[in-house]
Amino acid sequence: MNFAFSSNAFRRYNLIDAMQAIAHTGYRGVEIMADIPHAYPPDMTYSEIRRIRNVLRKCHLEVSNINAFELWAQGDTYHPSWIEKDPALRKMRLDHTLRVIDLAQELECPNISVEPGGPVDSEVVDDPHAVFIEGLWKISDRARKAGVRVLIEPEPGLLIENSCQFLDLLQHLDPDVYGLNFDIGHFFCVGENPAHLTGTLHHMTHHYHLEDIAASRVHEHLLPGYGAINIREVLNAIDRTGYSGFVTVELYTYEDRPVEAARLAFKYLESIGCG
Repeated sequence: MNFAFSSNAFRRYNLIDAMQAIAHTGYRGVEIMADIPHAYPPDMTYSEIRRIRNVLRKCHLEVSNINAFELWAQGDTYHPSWIEKDPALRKMRLDHTLRVIDLAQELECPNISVEPGGPVDSEVVDDPHAVFIEGLWKISDRARKAGVRVLIEPEPGLLIENSCQFLDLLQHLDPDVYGLNFDIGHFFCVGENPAHLTGTLHHMTHHYHLEDIAASRVHEHLLPGYGAINIREVLNAIDRTGYSGFVTVELYTYEDRPVEAARLAFKYLESIGCG
């Protein structure tokens, strides 16, 4: 099984240093955060992209995914979202995603992940599902031409938070362009069994996020082995589907010690026969 580590744990590092640390730990891939301070598209000059490519090659790393979820350069983790009441804010999110598609093409990454609509609060449109679908359709031509798949990542507390809602959403989208970023911890948080879901969703899953979650199912990413998810069972279930892509460990909650978190996660995966 191919494991990657997400650069969003390394927000106190530049991207080059983060990639080198991730490679040194033993991971074969890196998920790149398309945001400050790593790979915010408006800051990506040709020379910077070439430098990233060179480091990837020297470190024998592949880009597992480009994370277009967070947008601290213009707001925060969730805002501006796809379902803001203000159309100017929605356009900011849409334009950012188009730029991330272009970046993925430049870095030869087959997919990007996006937030599942956004938080549902008083500042959203009256019909957020319809507006989210409309926004996704607006980026479909660019994604298709670039050969980049757009993966929706259900998350607790956001517009799309469970497998049923995701499947309903996908009915309105082109399955050749869109798919699922299967976050193991997120499905556990909303009361679903991620090991069971792998079989149901494997045809539309093109990337996985891995973290552990406490028995309380509170959405806080923990080191694998420190929570209540049966990680070995889930990874074995993924393996049985024939999935050959990356499982990316996502531990942004360990921003104060990302190198240690990456190392401990990798050692745990090795200890259960998966690393």
